[in-house]
Amino acid sequence: MQEKITGAFSTRRAAELAVERLVQEHGVDRKQVVVQARGRDNSAGTKAAGADTQSGHPGETKHGDPELNDVIEVSVSGGDASVIKSAMKDAGASSVG
Repeated sequence: MQEKITGAFSTRRAAELAVERLVQEHGVDRKQVVVQARGRDNSAGTKAAGADTQSGHPGETKHGDPELNDVIEVSVSGGDASVIKSAMKDAGASSVG
């Protein structure tokens, strides 16, 4: 049975960085990676970062606030557990299990 490893990220930006590192630097198959908000509520994490803090367009005013309801989870099924855990921690996971 494949081990499922899940990291909790406080920002969407950190979760995306973790996925990028896992796939591009460590060769994890993207099909093995699942990214989702923990719980029922839509969430961009627990802290605003990156595009959540600005409009993304020069000279444009930001409208609305990001949904900061809970952490973003990145889960990986299969692969080298120690490499995956290390990459998640390096990308800013608050917990990995």
